[in-house]
Amino acid sequence: MDGNSLPETRSTCPYCGVGCGVLLRPDGDGLAVRGDPEHPANFGKLCSKGAALGETVGLEHRLLAPKMDGAEVGWDSALQRVAERFSRAIEEHGPDSVAFYVSGQLLTEDYYVANKLMKGFIGSANIDTNSRLCMASSVAGHKRAFGSDTVPGTYEDLDEADLVVLVGSNLAWCHPVLYRRLMAARKTRGTRIVVIDPRRTASCDGADMHLALQPGSDVALFNRLLVTLYEGGALDKAFIAHTNGFDEALHAAQNDTAAPTGLTETEIRAFCDLWMRTEKVVTIYSQGVNQSSSGSDKVNAILNCHLATGRIGRPGMGPLSVTGQPNAMGGREVGGLANMLACHLDLENADHRAAVRGFWESSPLPETPGLKAVDMFRAVGDGRIKALWVIHTNPAVSMPEADAVCDAIAACPFTVVSDITARTDTARLADVLLPATAWGEKDGTVTNSDRTISRQRAVLAAPGQARPDWDILADVGRRMGFDKAFDYASPAEIFREYAALSGLAGQFGRDFDISGFADISDQGYARFQPQRWPVTTTRKGGRFFADGRFFHPDGRARMVAVSWKPPASKKSPRFPFRLNTGRVRDQWHTMTRTALSPRLSGHLAEPFVDMHPEDAARRNIAASDLVQLVSPTGKCILRARITPAVQIGQLFAPMHWTAETAPSARIDTLVAAETDPVSGQPESKASVVDATRFDAAWYGFAVSSDPMTLDCAYWALARTSRGYRAELAGDRPVDDWEAEARRLFSAPEAEACSIIDAKRGSARVALYRDGILAHALFVAPRPVAVMRDYLADMPGTEAANALSGRPPADMPDPGPVLCSCFGVGVNTIVDAIGTKGLMTVESIGEVLAAGTNCGSCRPEIAELLKMVHSREAAE
Repeated sequence: MDGNSLPETRSTCPYCGVGCGVLLRPDGDGLAVRGDPEHPANFGKLCSKGAALGETVGLEHRLLAPKMDGAEVGWDSALQRVAERFSRAIEEHGPDSVAFYVSGQLLTEDYYVANKLMKGFIGSANIDTNSRLCMASSVAGHKRAFGSDTVPGTYEDLDEADLVVLVGSNLAWCHPVLYRRLMAARKTRGTRIVVIDPRRTASCDGADMHLALQPGSDVALFNRLLVTLYEGGALDKAFIAHTNGFDEALHAAQNDTAAPTGLTETEIRAFCDLWMRTEKVVTIYSQGVNQSSSGSDKVNAILNCHLATGRIGRPGMGPLSVTGQPNAMGGREVGGLANMLACHLDLENADHRAAVRGFWESSPLPETPGLKAVDMFRAVGDGRIKALWVIHTNPAVSMPEADAVCDAIAACPFTVVSDITARTDTARLADVLLPATAWGEKDGTVTNSDRTISRQRAVLAAPGQARPDWDILADVGRRMGFDKAFDYASPAEIFREYAALSGLAGQFGRDFDISGFADISDQGYARFQPQRWPVTTTRKGGRFFADGRFFHPDGRARMVAVSWKPPASKKSPRFPFRLNTGRVRDQWHTMTRTALSPRLSGHLAEPFVDMHPEDAARRNIAASDLVQLVSPTGKCILRARITPAVQIGQLFAPMHWTAETAPSARIDTLVAAETDPVSGQPESKASVVDATRFDAAWYGFAVSSDPMTLDCAYWALARTSRGYRAELAGDRPVDDWEAEARRLFSAPEAEACSIIDAKRGSARVALYRDGILAHALFVAPRPVAVMRDYLADMPGTEAANALSGRPPADMPDPGPVLCSCFGVGVNTIVDAIGTKGLMTVESIGEVLAAGTNCGSCRPEIAELLKMVHSREAAE
C-alpha cells in the first residue's frame, strides 16, 4: 500500500527552530513529507533535512523495549527501578542529589511535566537542558535588557527590513528556509545584508558586506556602533526615556576600542554608517554570539543599539535570536532551564514561587537556581549527583570536555536515558534505557523562534513498547508518591494546565500568557492551528516593546554597560590555533536522525577541519591529509580541507560526529568547559588547539551492502543508497589485506577478487556473493584516489570493474552530492556549466533543478560558477 489514498496530517519539522510546517502521509513502510503551504513559518518551503524526513523513520535503529543493565524488561520493572533509585537518593542525600538533563527535542507538554516533577515535587532546581549549550546567553541578555526572555519581533520583519545583519549566524546552512525568505526580500525590495562572522560561510554569498572579525570581539564592534549612533545624532531620545542605564552603557562603549575586531577602520565605518542611516534594520544572531564566555554581553551590546535608536518592536526592525532546536523556545517557556520557573516566572522571586506552588499544590519550590549543564556534569563527576536522567540528548558527545563528561556518566551510581535508540554514546552508559516515541509518533506542541506555537502530530503508530515522554515522566511521578499531580491522560490535558498557569504569569504582568487556551477542548487541541503568543482574551500575537513598555518592575528596559573581553582560553606556542565549531548543511546535532538518510550523508560524508592555506603550508598539510588536533582536554583526527574561508591561525570543525559514526572526531573532546558567568553557556567557538599532520601507516576507502566492523585509528562511516561507505586509516601495518577485508566485512566465505601490491603498500579487494558485489576495500600509502560516489553505488550490482575505482568511459561520474534535495552532483553541475554555457544559479536550476527546492546549496553552486568561469578565463 503506497498511502496515496490516505489524508495528509499537518505537523511540524523536528529540526531547527524555524518551526516549518510539514504535511505527512504514511507511505508503505515510510512517510511521504512535503512542506505545508499554509504554515506561516515556511509557506511550503523545506530545507534538505526537512525534505529527507521520510528517510529517517525506519525501525532498524530503534529502542523498542525498556532495558535494565542491558537486558530487556517490562515497563513496570524499569519504572519501578527508576522511582526507587531516585527516591532513595533523595531520602539519603537530599533532593539536590538527583538531576534531569533534558532537550529541545521534547515537546512542550513533555517539558512541562519534567519541570513540574523536578522543581515542584522532588524539590530541586537540578533540571537543565541542552538549550543551555545554544541559547542560554540570549535568554540572559533578554532578561537583563527587557526583564523577560522575550523575542520582540517576528519573521515578517525579514520581509520588511531594509538592512539585515547576520551576527554569528550561518543562516544559509543552519536556517535555510529563513535564509531563502531573506533572499526573496532582497530580490523584491533590495534588502542590504551584512554578515559578521570570523569565517566566510555560505551566507556571505548573498551579502553586501562581510566583516571577518576576530573570534569573541562582537562586543567591541557593537560598542563602536553605539558610539557612532551617539556621535551621528541617530539616537531616539524619546525611546531612551523608556530605558535605564544609557549613560553607563555609552560611557563603557566610549572607553572600549574596536581594535580587538581586527577589522580596518574603513570596514568598521562602512558598517556603522549603513546601520545608522537605515531605520528598518533587523539583527539576526545565533551561536556565534551565544556560544561565548562573553555571550550575554554580546547579546546586550546588540540590544543596546536597538534600544538606543528605538528600532525594536516595529515592522522591519529589531533583534532576532534564531534558535537551533524545534522546541528550545518551548523549553524556555516552561522553565526547563535550571534558573527559571514555568511561564517566564522567576525562580528567585518569592511571590512567583508561592503562586506556582499554590497552582501545583506542591511542596515548597527551590529558592535558588539548580546546576547548569556544565556544573551539573561536574557534580555527576565528583559524586554529588547520585541519580541522573538524560532525555533525548547526547551529552557524552555534545558537552564540552566530552571525555570527562563520558567518564562522569559512566561512574554515576544510577543513570537513566530516555531515547528512541540505544545507539548513542550516552545511551551506552545507561543503567536503565527507556524507549520513547519519536517524531511522527507523538502528539504535542512546539514553539519556534518567533513565538509561534505549532502542533506536532502522530501519524505513525508507536513501535514496540515505546511511550510518550510525558507519560513516562508522569508514571515515575506517581510511583514516587505524587499520584494526583501526575494523573494525566493526554497531552491536551497537560496543555490546558500549562495554559492556565500562564494566566497567573499574566496576572504578574509577565510576557508569556497563553491563558486563552486554558479551556481548549480535546477537539480544539486536535485542530490547533499555528498561533503566535501571547494568546489571551485581549491580545493575540504581535510584536513587543514598540510602546516602550518592558517587564522590569519599573516598566523600563535596561541598557547594560559592557566591555570587550577576550575568549577565556588563551593561545600559546603549545596551542597556537583558535578552534571554531559548528554545523554543516545537511546534518543536525549528533546525527541520530540525519545520518539515517543516504542523501543527507552524501553532501559531506566525513568529519573535517578547515585550515587556511598558509597555516597548512607551514604545517606541511595538504588537502585530503588527515590532521590531528590536540587541546588541553582531548584530541581528534579529521580530514583536512584547505580553504581561505577561515583566517590564519583559526580552524573550523563540525560538531556532528560521534563514537557511532567517527570516534576520533568527537569534536567537543577538544572544547574547554569555559562558560559565560551570567548564562552558564559554554564557549564552544574559541578553544585552543594544536594541529599536525597524522601520518597513518595506510589509508583506505570501503563500500559495503552491510554494516562493517571498524576499529582502526581513524574511521568515518556514512549511509549510502546501497548500504555504507567508510573512510579508514590505520597506525599499524596489515600483512594480509584479503584476510583483513573479510574480517572488516564479516564475509569469510565470500568470493574474492583482489589486486595487491605489497611493495607499494596498495591493495584492492572486492568480495562477491553469487556474482553480486557485496563489499570492496581500497588501500594506499596516501589518501586513496578513487571515485567515491561512483563506488558507493556499486554494492548490489555485478560491478565487474569495481577494482578500477572509477566508472567506465561511457558512464559519467556525478561526483559528490551538492544538491541533496534532487541528488545532483558537483561533476554534473560543472559539466552543465561547460557544455550548456550556463552563467547563473537560476539557469542551473532551470536545467538541473539544483537549488530550486530549499535553496541551501545555491551559495555552493555560485562558488562552482565562479571557479569554472575563472578557470576558463585563465585558459
